[in-house]
Amino acid sequence: MADFKQNYFQKRTKDRGPRSNNRISSPEVQVITSDGENLGTLNTNEAISIAKNQGLDLIEIAANANPPVCKIMDMGKFKYDAQKKANLAKKKQKIVLLKEIKMRPVTEIHDYQFKVKNAKKFISNGDKVKFTIRFKGRELQHSHLGNELMTKIKEDMKEVGKVELHPKFDGKQMIMVIQPL
Repeated sequence: MADFKQNYFQKRTKDRGPRSNNRISSPEVQVITSDGENLGTLNTNEAISIAKNQGLDLIEIAANANPPVCKIMDMGKFKYDAQKKANLAKKKQKIVLLKEIKMRPVTEIHDYQFKVKNAKKFISNGDKVKFTIRFKGRELQHSHLGNELMTKIKEDMKEVGKVELHPKFDGKQMIMVIQPL
């Protein structure tokens, strides 16, 4: 019983990364040396022995090719280069945030100008801005005020951004999303 529990609760880990050496299941592989020279199609065991003689590993580069393409190189160096590439790609990516600005149809001029100024700042930083106009009580009967406010926002934001999601009602609120040009 104890043996069953130990096996049942053991952490199952999936092999990560490309297959190498004896984990390559194909009987024949296309082999590329560490210098980039193509050795052609070889038996997998023969390719592994060539790699071992050089003190390197046989790493499967393109598993979906027929036959699979393998390269003779150091596994540690391969993993290090892959990690470097992933970190560089992560550093270069830009995360676009969605900032929300809430208003009411009866928002005063100064408050409106202040919120539009902040929206322009958000868009210049590369973020999207979601304008939300909330209607309370009887304000919902005067939805034309919300439409006028959204039109005014579109006009004021025209030089820094473009409308991604046109104004639409979502329950008791009106929503519009503007993205950077």
